[in-house]
Amino acid sequence: MILYLLIAVFTVMLAVWVKTIPVNGGDGYRNEGISRQQACNRLCLFSIFIVLFAVSACRLNVGNDYAKYVEFMHLIACGAYNYVPTEIGFNALVAVVYKIAGGECFLLVFAVFAFFTLWLFLKAMYEQSDSFGWSFFLFMAFGFYFSTFNTVRYYLALALALYSVKYVLKGEWGKFILLVLLGSVFHKSMLVVIPLYFLASLAWKKWQLAVMALFCTTFFFLQDFYLKAVVFLYPSYEDTEYLEGGISWFNILRCLGVLVFSLCYYRQAVAGSKRNRFYFFCNLGALVLYTCCSFLPIITRIGYYLNITQILFIPAVLVKIEDKRQRWFWSAAIGLAAVGYFGLYLLRAGNDGIRVLPYQTFMFHDMVPILSDVN
Repeated sequence: MILYLLIAVFTVMLAVWVKTIPVNGGDGYRNEGISRQQACNRLCLFSIFIVLFAVSACRLNVGNDYAKYVEFMHLIACGAYNYVPTEIGFNALVAVVYKIAGGECFLLVFAVFAFFTLWLFLKAMYEQSDSFGWSFFLFMAFGFYFSTFNTVRYYLALALALYSVKYVLKGEWGKFILLVLLGSVFHKSMLVVIPLYFLASLAWKKWQLAVMALFCTTFFFLQDFYLKAVVFLYPSYEDTEYLEGGISWFNILRCLGVLVFSLCYYRQAVAGSKRNRFYFFCNLGALVLYTCCSFLPIITRIGYYLNITQILFIPAVLVKIEDKRQRWFWSAAIGLAAVGYFGLYLLRAGNDGIRVLPYQTFMFHDMVPILSDVN
């Protein structure tokens, strides 16, 4: 836990030195600033990336599904594709890496996923946030970085989803869909962002919101239908604990907090901004999913495609608050709430379903036996 705290503090301190320059009131994307600031940005970003990548790439048996992934990779290396539920992109990447490495080097596969996942997250925050320091702080405090130790396929898709937001806001739907299709070959759940991000990009009127609210009531009395649809998309979930669902109270409270904060400055920061309105509806959609669709398996993953925008939305609203006292108040309140959330995350980080603690590295520990070794 101490290691994770030191990593978070050190990288956030570096992130504060990274300055981004919003264009057109924050709705556009930026040209870079002066050369001295560019150099500072690149040095800090590189240092952040190296630290986070090293911790992620050097881990061993850290993550709830680490051993399961090693088992999948072993089966892929043996050509037993019928016994792995992973997508074609993951299978092909493992086969190529193992071919290049000349053996079953699962550490290298995890390193490749860590590299591209972190690169995409950092690039998305740097290019799209009004304050990289704030976005990165929230990225760490909300546990997104340490969660990348689990379900590496999904978090690569999540990073791609966050990066694809800029194409949605620019109306470049072709590039957006191509990026989504690319991500879906690693985790097919990414396909849901096509309708979700499209809906969030619309300028909703009150009567349309009322119709959507009426539609959401179907989640309460058509649960069997929706569960069958999920099993159709994910046959491996049938008759497993994954169909149990569950209410994600932490995510519900976080979405509520962000929405209440943004509603306080809706006219000032959201109403006239296409970008901030998109973030607002993403978080509203996430809240609906967490409250109305808790019966669906792993609804948290679907919701994360929407509430990942919080790390961009919160800074975007903060910079629009004109009154300095109010801005300082909300900055302090959000900062304390995020630190508290991070503390709770670390306290639960060793629990089943998360298990990113204790941290272990291949330099000092041995891999536990996988299922194929036991049999």
